[in-house]
Amino acid sequence: MDKLVASATEAVADIASGSTLAVGGFGLCGVPAVLIRALLGAGVDELETVSNNAGVDDWGLGLLLGAGRLRRVVASYVGENKEFARQYLAGELEVELTPQGTLAERMRAGGSGIAAFYTRTGVGTQVADGGMPWKYAGDGTVDVASPAKTVATFDGVDHVLEHAIVADFGLVRAWKGDRHGNLVFKDAARNFNPLAAMCGRTSIAEVEHLVEPGDIDPNEVHLPGVYVHRVVALTPEQAADKRIEKRTLRPDETWGTGDKEESVR
Repeated sequence: MDKLVASATEAVADIASGSTLAVGGFGLCGVPAVLIRALLGAGVDELETVSNNAGVDDWGLGLLLGAGRLRRVVASYVGENKEFARQYLAGELEVELTPQGTLAERMRAGGSGIAAFYTRTGVGTQVADGGMPWKYAGDGTVDVASPAKTVATFDGVDHVLEHAIVADFGLVRAWKGDRHGNLVFKDAARNFNPLAAMCGRTSIAEVEHLVEPGDIDPNEVHLPGVYVHRVVALTPEQAADKRIEKRTLRPDETWGTGDKEESVR
């Protein structure tokens, strides 16, 4: 029952090149940054990642992307990463863009033993009809396009069939957890982290605050330990190392008096 491992390096040691990874986080919130850096140091490549986004150029999955370690990305939003756009348009990276709610449900279904499901989202678009460019060739032509999906009618309304996602590994970050793998996520970090852990055949959690079994009220557990196989306790420095996706500034009280200093909102 004790799932604690000594380090992030040890926790990711059996992740091989070519693996599929479900990675938690929402924007830069709740990103398993320590596990990603350990994976970067391990030197594995040809990875496929399933995540809400692809990080930014120097943080999160952007580190693996910048090092050329990713061959394919399944995501719903990738607009903050210039290197991502360059690799995709240059034909170096395959990308499957998926509506955000559909992506979340595909991951949840994979962790719940549901093979596929029907949804109205994407009907009448390239999501259902196919033809979305997944990978470009070097000359800018489409090398791989998305296939058409099955569409069925229920109660007079068309729905598209979406298949569940099951990854080789799930990498997540929790605000609090115990040695048994019971996890609590904070605020927006709860959006995709539980789903990433659920759909991973082997799931690894880096935990900011490690507590003993029984210290977490069962009613407060967001993800039970049955979905988690390894736990890495972060140091205070690692837990505090977080990035702001977009820094919003506003003038301070001296604005307009000649002092142009700005303060962080």
